[in-house]
Amino acid sequence: MSDDVSGPAMTGTFDARLAPRRAGMDAWPADRVRREHRHGGLTMSASATDDGVTRPQALADLASYPFLSALTERRTRRVPRGLSVDAGSLSHASSSEPAPLSRLEEAILITCVTGITGSTTHDGPLTGANGQTELGTPFLNIMGRTASSAENAQATHFFMINDDGIFLLRPPKGQRALELLRSLPRQWGDWTEADWIGVADECLVRVSNRRLDFPREWPYFLDRNRRMSNAPGTTIFFPVVDCTWQYINAILSLLTDPSGMRPVFLDDWRTFHPKNASEWMAKLAGGLGIGQKIPYHPIGGLDRIRSGYLDTGCQAPLGYGNTLRTDQEAYFHLQNLMLLGQSMGLGGWIHSAVLAPYIWQQDDAKGWHGLGFRLQEPKRHRSWPPAPASQANPVGIDGILEGLTPPYVSSMDEAVERVIEAKFSASGAAYGNERVFAGPYRSVDDARAFLERASLPGPEEIAYTKEICNYIWDTYGRFPAHVDAFHTLGTWLQFAHLEQDYYERFFDPSHYARQAGHDDLWHG
Repeated sequence: MSDDVSGPAMTGTFDARLAPRRAGMDAWPADRVRREHRHGGLTMSASATDDGVTRPQALADLASYPFLSALTERRTRRVPRGLSVDAGSLSHASSSEPAPLSRLEEAILITCVTGITGSTTHDGPLTGANGQTELGTPFLNIMGRTASSAENAQATHFFMINDDGIFLLRPPKGQRALELLRSLPRQWGDWTEADWIGVADECLVRVSNRRLDFPREWPYFLDRNRRMSNAPGTTIFFPVVDCTWQYINAILSLLTDPSGMRPVFLDDWRTFHPKNASEWMAKLAGGLGIGQKIPYHPIGGLDRIRSGYLDTGCQAPLGYGNTLRTDQEAYFHLQNLMLLGQSMGLGGWIHSAVLAPYIWQQDDAKGWHGLGFRLQEPKRHRSWPPAPASQANPVGIDGILEGLTPPYVSSMDEAVERVIEAKFSASGAAYGNERVFAGPYRSVDDARAFLERASLPGPEEIAYTKEICNYIWDTYGRFPAHVDAFHTLGTWLQFAHLEQDYYERFFDPSHYARQAGHDDLWHG
């Protein structure tokens, strides 16, 4: 791992060889273990290192594979082992059985999207050009992962789908993340097979004992994808983005600007709805042309605008925000996975996933075996608002992955309070734990100096954030209204051992050189 955390050594140690599974995880199925021995996943050639630990030769080769080679040699390779191709003169009849990825291969891919890489760095100004204090506490997490993330929200959650079922990949958090960071080699290139598998096993939460399954037709699969997508023996990584936490955090961040510079939050899907006589008079005056017209509904009403607390020249329309760029983290993760798959010599293919809302659901009568999300019906309206506010909202999987919205919180007040707690309490993931925050600094005193000068949301900012969130829930019966609680990119990434005979028959060897050497290196 790339960064260490300052402070005394952890009292707890981690032996990845004896790593406990998360509650609810079953042991690896016996047939899976047999498959791994058949493919050599646990008996690959190995070499001894200076510390006396034996590491498979494949891991050493992976650590030394050049980054520039991964960039230039990365290709989409679709045909998994065991699949026949009907393409006229380019047809191929496979004589192989599907070859699932080994535990080690999956563990490396899992760690790519869940691994903790050290502490983030707060390397920016705290005083604006006008001399006023700027926001210094935007992040939801201080510990970093392998992909850039808006406000370090780490809102992307991956599901892994293979022949053994559907799994949520849950990254380590809090104290456990610190223990892992301290107990394992700093660089992934120094990890043993047991290190990779132990860390990955901690992240696995079983969602289903069955592989995801849908009818092989539109609207579930595109025509050209239906044969090869979600094929036996393949492993799929499907990202979904929790927009609830970052939605609240972004509102808090915008409102922590100095007084008079905070934006007016508008519901641009709704006309102005006065709530008292004064507001009715203002609406009438605007309609008659003797006052300023108010085309959209200002959240908090005209009292907020007239108070001077908000900057009327700066407006934040809710409909414009959409995902607030929270989903961009998922694209970085997918690119990282593609480059890692190339480095390992696996076939990798990003393509259209089973479409929403089907992928959220499980309904055996319809042949739908998806992720099993709770879909929350919206409030009914005379005039329907645009999608997604008019559609059911995927809010979570009970007890496994839950958004920061009812029914998983009692109210939107509680949702905002949980964001505040996560950011600023001693047990939280961000600024309340001085030991974690001080990680990238040379001196704890420097970390303290930053926190003492950084602006924090005050009671008024928290109160207005609650008002905005409650308005959305009360008006639309869902949170958020302008984006789903869990957002899907509509794509997933499939890894496979390739149908090597097919590629050797039809394609230039330079297009699959890394993949051609995979079996000898990883399963020889």
